[in-house]
Amino acid sequence: MNKFHKLACASVAVMALAAPALAQQAPKIWYSWSAKPVPLTPWAAPNKPIWRLSEILAAHKGKGDWVQPIVHDQDYDANYIAMASGGKTKPQFWADDRIFWYVASGQIRFHIDGQEPFVASKGWLVQVPYRNIYWMETVGDEPSVRLEVIRSGRTPLYPATQNDPGPAPTAKDKTYVLASYRTPPDPYTDQNKPYLDFWGDFVKRPPSSGDHAFVSDTTNFMNVIRGHGTPTPPDSNKGHFHIDYNEFWVIAEGTVDYKMEGKPVFTADVGDVVYAPQGRWHRASWAGTGMSTRIAINPRPYGMHNFDPESGAKQ
Repeated sequence: MNKFHKLACASVAVMALAAPALAQQAPKIWYSWSAKPVPLTPWAAPNKPIWRLSEILAAHKGKGDWVQPIVHDQDYDANYIAMASGGKTKPQFWADDRIFWYVASGQIRFHIDGQEPFVASKGWLVQVPYRNIYWMETVGDEPSVRLEVIRSGRTPLYPATQNDPGPAPTAKDKTYVLASYRTPPDPYTDQNKPYLDFWGDFVKRPPSSGDHAFVSDTTNFMNVIRGHGTPTPPDSNKGHFHIDYNEFWVIAEGTVDYKMEGKPVFTADVGDVVYAPQGRWHRASWAGTGMSTRIAINPRPYGMHNFDPESGAKQ
C-alpha cells in the first residue's frame, strides 16, 4: 500500500468517526404549516400568565389550611395547598393517573405503600403512580405549602376492606360505593422515582445536560430545566408554541424571564407558576447572573415545539 493509499484510507476513517458528531451538531429540520388558534387561546380562570407565590401567601395570611386553584384546563388541575402543622390527609389513591407535587415551603412526611416514609422540604418533587395508597402529614412548627398536580376531572379513591361497614366517603356530584378490583398498583421505575431532592440530588450533583425528566409517562411530563443567567432575548425571538396542549412551569431557583404572545416580558421568582395557553408563542430564559431553574409541566413527553422557520428550530 503506497502512502497516498494510506492517506486516503485514513481520511475515510476520520470522516467515518466524525459523522456521528456532525450528525449531532446539525440535526435534521422539518417544516410544516402549523395551526394556531384564531383568536388566540385566552387565559380562562384560574389560569393566568403568572401566579406569584408571594401574593398567594399574602392572600391567605393567618390561615393554617387553604387551597388556591392555579391551573384548570383540558389536561390538569393544579392547586397550591397549605396544611397546618400536625395536619394529615386521608389515605387515598388514584385509579388510573399519576399525581405529583412541588413542595414550596415547610416539611411534609409522605407515607406511600411499599416505600419508607420520607420528609420532603422546600424544592422537593414527589410523585405517586396510580393505585398506590399514600397519605401525608405536615411535620415541624410551620405549615407546609405544596403545588399539587393531577389530571383534570379526576376523583380520589379510598382504600377499604371486603366487608367495610363505612361510612362511605362523600364528594360533590359523586356517590362512593364499595367495589373490588384486580389490577395492581403501577410500580416506580428508574425513570419515575418517588422523589427528587432538588437542592441535594440535583443542584449538588447536576446532570450533564442541565435537564432532568422527573415525571415521564404517556400522558405526563415534569421536566427540571436548569441553566445560568443570560441576557433576555429580543422580542424578535418569539420562542415556540404547542399544538392542542397547554404548558405551565413552577420556578424552583433564581428568576426566569418570560415572553408570551400578546404580553410584555415579565420575570418569575421562586414558587411562581407561569402558564402558556396552547397555540401562543412563548419563550423562557434564565435571568439574573446566577443559576435559575424552571420545572416544566405538560402532558406530552415528546411534545412538538413549533419555531419560526428562520430560527433553525431552536430558541
